[in-house]
Amino acid sequence: MCKGTEAKRVNAFLPTRDRARGPRTASVVTAAGLMAACAVPATAAPSSRGAEPPALATMAAAAQVPKLHWTSCHDKFQCATARVPLDYRHPDGTKISIAVVRHLATDPATRIGSLFVNGGGPDEQIEGFLTAYPGLPAILRQRFDIITFDPRGFGLSTAVRCFPSTAAEQQFLSALPPFPVGARQESAWERTWAAFDARCARHNAGLLNHDTTADVARDVNLLREAVGDRLLNFVGLSYASGLGAVYANLFPAAVGRMVLDSNLDPVAWTKPGGRLTTFLRLHSDQANAANMRAFLRLCGQATTTACAFSAGTPSATRAKWKTLLRRLSRHPVTAGDPPQAYTYADAVESVPLSTVSAWQQGARLLQQLWAASARSTATPAATADAATAAPAVYSGLEQGLAVLCSDSPNPRSLSSYAADARLAYARSGPIGLGWVWPTVACARWPGHGAADRYTGPWNRPTAHTILLIGNTGDAVLPYRDTLAMEHDLGRARLLTIAGYGHTELSNPSTCALDYELSYLQTGSLPPAGTVCRQDAAPFPAP
Repeated sequence: MCKGTEAKRVNAFLPTRDRARGPRTASVVTAAGLMAACAVPATAAPSSRGAEPPALATMAAAAQVPKLHWTSCHDKFQCATARVPLDYRHPDGTKISIAVVRHLATDPATRIGSLFVNGGGPDEQIEGFLTAYPGLPAILRQRFDIITFDPRGFGLSTAVRCFPSTAAEQQFLSALPPFPVGARQESAWERTWAAFDARCARHNAGLLNHDTTADVARDVNLLREAVGDRLLNFVGLSYASGLGAVYANLFPAAVGRMVLDSNLDPVAWTKPGGRLTTFLRLHSDQANAANMRAFLRLCGQATTTACAFSAGTPSATRAKWKTLLRRLSRHPVTAGDPPQAYTYADAVESVPLSTVSAWQQGARLLQQLWAASARSTATPAATADAATAAPAVYSGLEQGLAVLCSDSPNPRSLSSYAADARLAYARSGPIGLGWVWPTVACARWPGHGAADRYTGPWNRPTAHTILLIGNTGDAVLPYRDTLAMEHDLGRARLLTIAGYGHTELSNPSTCALDYELSYLQTGSLPPAGTVCRQDAAPFPAP
């Protein structure tokens, strides 16, 4: 139950850069399938929400299972490198490297098997896993060898890389706001991302052609075989729910105990939606806006001790938020610790809606912005220099974009993004803009990765029932997406959590966790229709 890199992000799909940042950019989710020869044949009719892709002209023999040579690393962990096919159409051709890390079960006498985890993103996994492992439930650490890996294109595996360093990429994007406001900024945004895409086209050509979730799912199947497991036990959060769904439909007979926490709608992710960009098809803008409305309502019902931004009532607090945005649209302010410049766009994205326990912190920041905006004149505030620690491995935004732009159709016409921005604003207010513009990188994205994309069917009956977890007020992937996943999968049981934020792991529910742990150990499912509540209230009384 490792969230890995999700802990570093406000959103799962739209990683927010550090405040010394360039823009917030899209990294997102699912796809797979073109090697039907590697999958177990389906016995169910295709789902009405997805169609079987055309048969490939030729299929190569099944890929050879890699040999893993484990070595001690990172104090009590084990590391290995798997060599897997770049192109599963040609499994004996070019190979790429997948970096794998595991921690053996701490109680070998009660060991069940392996548990693969993916914290979503899509993003590198190993660095976050090493940090998060001690916080995993003790019973899981005792009974499972817990395994993660950096997916192809990321981190310590064969990686997509368009810049010599993360700092160089940040410098390239440093002039961009979190999202553009007005025609001039929109033009600069489009030009910058077109140049970004052109730079990536000069590198990584082979990998960009084979960097979909379908390719990763095939890698997972080889890793499962390499560790000697007959079935895949898997926990996937957010984007990784798509990875789980793809795996389940490519390899249904190999599905063991699979928990998918905060689910995307696999059809909306992989199917073109007219001009609509990915996150509008997923309704992520509306989910985020609904959480912001809840934030302001609950804040307004609380005292200023519990919620610093409260204006005494929900309506007065909503009015205060609108006034703050109006002030910041005229001039930025300096606030925070350390002091940094905040613009209108920065303020829109400043509340960490994905993690309810951080809502009080977000309210304190909004109150600082409110006070600063009341003092400020029209003089722009200077951006403070902010030193950020260099990541242990290169983790450029292009690594997530390579998956998003291959997995999920987005318009190739730049005018579509401005039109979608108007739609997002109309239905979700300013918060909707941040869910459109990050995908503009896909308009000129190089490579032919979409040829590997899996688009259904999604209802192949799996060897075991998959446990789905969904928050009714999810801030990134709305509850309707989890309901769509439940509808689409051949065998799934839904566990609902009444609450806000994104993923159960970031917004704990003891009730839900008990069901998850029981399922992972024994396969027992919660009763149909079970609803749990979150443990923490957004603005608890002091």
